[in-house]
Amino acid sequence: MQPRGGIKSPWSRRKRKRALSREQWESLFSANGKLRDGGKKFLKKVRSGGIEPSIRSEVWPFLLGVYDLNSSEEERNSVKIKKRKEYEKLRRQCQQILNGYKGNSLKAITEVNNEVCSSLEGTADGSESPCFEDANAIRAPVSLEELKPEQNEVDQPENIPCAVVECIEEDADELAYAYPCIAESESSDSESSDEDDPGRMSVSGEENCDPDPKFIRSTSFKADLFRSSRTPEDFATWQRIIRLDAIRSNSEWIMFSGNQAEVPKERALQSAASVGLKDYDHLEPSMIYHAARLVGLLEAYAVYDPEIGYCQGMSDLLSPIIAVMEEDDEAFWCFVGFMRKARHNFRLDEVGIRRQLKIVSQIIKRKDSHLYRHLQKLQAEDCFFVYRMVVVLFRRELTFEQTVCLWEVMWADQAAIRAGIGRSTWGRIRLRAPPTDDLLLYAIAACVLQRRKLIIEKYSSMDEILRECNSMAGQLDVWRLLDDAHDLVVNLHDKI
Repeated sequence: MQPRGGIKSPWSRRKRKRALSREQWESLFSANGKLRDGGKKFLKKVRSGGIEPSIRSEVWPFLLGVYDLNSSEEERNSVKIKKRKEYEKLRRQCQQILNGYKGNSLKAITEVNNEVCSSLEGTADGSESPCFEDANAIRAPVSLEELKPEQNEVDQPENIPCAVVECIEEDADELAYAYPCIAESESSDSESSDEDDPGRMSVSGEENCDPDPKFIRSTSFKADLFRSSRTPEDFATWQRIIRLDAIRSNSEWIMFSGNQAEVPKERALQSAASVGLKDYDHLEPSMIYHAARLVGLLEAYAVYDPEIGYCQGMSDLLSPIIAVMEEDDEAFWCFVGFMRKARHNFRLDEVGIRRQLKIVSQIIKRKDSHLYRHLQKLQAEDCFFVYRMVVVLFRRELTFEQTVCLWEVMWADQAAIRAGIGRSTWGRIRLRAPPTDDLLLYAIAACVLQRRKLIIEKYSSMDEILRECNSMAGQLDVWRLLDDAHDLVVNLHDKI
C-alpha cells in the first residue's frame, strides 16, 4: 500500500541533471551529421534533464519525428525543403477553400486532401500521411467548460448556414471514400476490450479501448457524422473557432521568445491580414503576430487532417511550439508530430480520452488502494476530475517553461519507442524507468497521489477534487512530478 504522505522513492531524492546544452548537442553528431549511437545518448540526456531553451528549435524536430534519429545532415536538408513546399501548398489550399469553395467547404477539403495524401506518401523521412493515421471520427470541440469559455458564441447550430449543412450531407460519402480508413474502422473501436482480464490494461495504444455503450458508433458514416447534437464540423466552422481561440491566447510565452515578442507592428498587421484575422485592436503587436500564426497553422492542420479538423484545446498545444519555432513550416511539422498521439484527445467518440482516464485510475488503484477506495466512495474512481490534464497535456496546470520541460521528456520517451531502443537501453537497468508512450498518464497519477492526504481527509465530493485540480496552476514542481511518475513506471509499467 502507498505510504501516507505521497510517493517515496530514490527517484524523488534524485537531483535533476543539467539540461542538454549546445556544446553537448553539437558533440553528439558525427562528421556526416548523424547522431552517434542512433540517438540513445541524446534521448537519455533529454529524459533526465530536458533541453536548454537556446537549442530547442534545433532539437524538437528530432524528438517529434520530423527528422529521423539516424538521418544525415544532407537527408535532413532534403526533408526540410520538401516539407516547406508541402506546408506552402497546404496554405495555398486553405486560401483556395476560403476563396473558391464558399458554401461547399467539406467537399473542398476532401478534394485538396486527396492531393495532399498523394504528395505525402513515401516522404523522404518515411512519415505517413493523415490518410493512414489511426483517425476514426470527426471530433467536435472539447466539451469541458474550462476549454470552451465562449462555447455558445461559436458553435450553436443556428450560426451555420443551411447550405453548409446540406453540402456536408452531400459530401459525407465522398469523404468516407477519400478516407477508407474511416469506413474500415467503423466497428473496430468498440470490438476490443480488456474485460477478459479486468486487472490488466495495455498502455501501448488505442486498440485495447473499452468504449462505454452510449458511445457505440453507427455503421453509417453519414449517420455517425450527425449523431452528435453539436455543430457539424466543416472548414467554415473551424475557421471561426480558430480565430476566436487565437485572439484569446495568453501572453505567457512572450518572455521565452524575444524575437517574436519584439515583432514590429507593421509585420504583425501584415501577418493578420494574410490570414484574415480581425478584432485584434486590443492586442499588442506581439500578440497579434502570435494569433495570426496560430490561425495559419491551425487552418493548415485542419486541411491536413480533416478527420480531426480543429477543436478547442488544440491551440493550447500549438502555442508553445510556435513560441519556440520561428519558421511556420517547421512549427507546423513539429505540431503534426505532436498530434500523432495527442490527436486522439480530440476524437468525437472520446475513446482515446476514456482509455487514458481508465489507465490513470488503474495506476492509482495499483499504487494506493486506500485512496482508490475513497475515490470509489465519492464515485470519482473514473478520474474524470483529471480530464483537462489529459486533453491539453498539463498545459493549464503548468507554467510555460514547466510545460515544455514535461513535454520534452515525454517526447523523448515516445522517440525512443519509435526508434525501437526503449527496453534494450533502459529496460534492464535497476530502478531506471523504461520509456513509455504514456508518461503523461503516470505524471497525472503522480499528481493525484501527491495530494492523497488532502483528498482523503478533506474532500467529500468529486467536485471538490475537480476544483483542486483546476486550481493548482503554478503550484507544481515539474521535476518532482516527473521523478514520481518515473517511480510509478518502474513499479507498475508491466502491471497496468
